[in-house]
Amino acid sequence: MQVVWSAHQMKHAGTRFVRAGQFAPSPEVPERAEFILKAVGARGHTVVSPKDLGLAPILAAHDADFVAFLQTAHATWTSFAGIDAIAMPNVHPRGPHARRPAGPVGLLGWYTGDMACEITADTWTAVYDSAQAAANAARWTAERRETTYALCRPPGHHAGHDRAMGFCYLNNAAIAAEELRRSFARVAILDVDVHHGNGTQDMFYDRGDVFFASIHGDPSHYYPFFWGYPDQTGTGAGAGATLNVPFPAGSGDGPFLDALAVALDGIGRFAPQALVLSLGVDASIHDPHGRHAVSDGGFRRMAERVAALKLPTVIVQEGGYASAELGTIVADIIDILA
Repeated sequence: MQVVWSAHQMKHAGTRFVRAGQFAPSPEVPERAEFILKAVGARGHTVVSPKDLGLAPILAAHDADFVAFLQTAHATWTSFAGIDAIAMPNVHPRGPHARRPAGPVGLLGWYTGDMACEITADTWTAVYDSAQAAANAARWTAERRETTYALCRPPGHHAGHDRAMGFCYLNNAAIAAEELRRSFARVAILDVDVHHGNGTQDMFYDRGDVFFASIHGDPSHYYPFFWGYPDQTGTGAGAGATLNVPFPAGSGDGPFLDALAVALDGIGRFAPQALVLSLGVDASIHDPHGRHAVSDGGFRRMAERVAALKLPTVIVQEGGYASAELGTIVADIIDILA
């Protein structure tokens, strides 16, 4: 399988987030990608660098002002607050009458949804190439009708149309879906990350041409908390085109695969012509951040059921945090889908 990856994606590093009221090192570290690259390379998959397709694929999914903010945020912030100041917000807007401000403190809050998206000097470089990986993989899949893997790091599924959130800055799955829509009338996104892909849901919630199905830990007590409930099913032209299937906290293979069956049934009824698999493997029993218990075999069975759809597929890496088993789990999934 063709694996799309840029070494520039390693440059986003050394970030922090707020966990239970404390600053902590972000688990979204470059080593995640190193584990995966080593494993997929050992299996004989071809790693290629993405071509620079410019901003067009990104702007197909994201607000232009938000993208411009990400490009300049670190320079603007440090010129205001100093080189050692952490580029994190201390206020987030809420409510229908909130207005976009002009100053750097307000803009950080306006364009981020939580305190898990610190912006560094190299963040834009990394997230830009991560988005290019997704767009290139989707273009390859559309042209060749082959499954392709975008090793996206930083991940993307919490990022909204105009908001960074949850270690995610640009929504790589949405960028891939929009690219596929240039060739296919109906596209489905299946998100198997243990956290709900709230950004992806929001971006397609009122559209009937992209079906979004997510299986994830119960959000009533789990990040992102406010999205991912079964009664969130879409609106307007998108009514019925969103399907959320949460499973209980700490779940292992049974609830995970049961939720997957419901999601795949919904995708089957939608009858897509192509698929984006938002591949988070942080429900793994080995994952240091996900707090669930899906086995390596459970992920292989997931991959077998997705492969049975026989759809041109773009695999977009989401979560899955640094552990000795991370690369093996992802490589197993890619082998099956190849």
